[in-house]
Amino acid sequence: MPEMKYFRRKICLLGDGGVGKTSLIRRFVEDVFNDKYVTTLGTKVTMKELNIKSPQNEQPLKMTLMIWDIMGQKELKRLLISFYKGAKGALIVADITRKETLESINDWIQSLHNCVGKVPVLFLLNKSDLMDQTRMKQDEIMNLAKKHGTSFLFTSAKTGKNVDKAFMRLSEMLLQKEEKKRSSNKVSMIGETHISGTPEVKFSKKMKIPNISKDSESV
Repeated sequence: MPEMKYFRRKICLLGDGGVGKTSLIRRFVEDVFNDKYVTTLGTKVTMKELNIKSPQNEQPLKMTLMIWDIMGQKELKRLLISFYKGAKGALIVADITRKETLESINDWIQSLHNCVGKVPVLFLLNKSDLMDQTRMKQDEIMNLAKKHGTSFLFTSAKTGKNVDKAFMRLSEMLLQKEEKKRSSNKVSMIGETHISGTPEVKFSKKMKIPNISKDSESV
């Protein structure tokens, strides 16, 4: 039986204030919901372990997520950068009843990628239990996700809809990117070995190659 592999990865939850980031984390980690809104000051870190399968060979893995709940005040850029460092991915959250929170997603992704590079992101359209009050159009959401090369889920911290699925999917995206990077590095190393492993031998026209008879001895 193959040895169980363990991973620990930092992810961030980003989005404007009041979109439900903290509630999503509490639903995921503690399976509870509280509709009382409390502003997150700075950041709060929570951890949870997941059972997940390797994208390469379906081998069971243990993934510990360090979940950083980031404040929704994106104007405090210098402070946000210190929170982003080390993040391997992010869930970007919008509130379906507030269209401006969807429009802010571009700013959140840009600030994240400027700090840590193009890490995987997944969009969450939260408060889907209030779908009758939505201010967003499906094609707007799809176009935004396509622009950033990702997908989206409708979630509800209140009912639990798609909450576990969101964290699981992002975890799978992290592993897929890392596996792709490892495979790319292997190919690159093989190519370098092929090119540099065999030295090139050049013969000058003036060079005389001695005639070695069968009776010659090696020195």
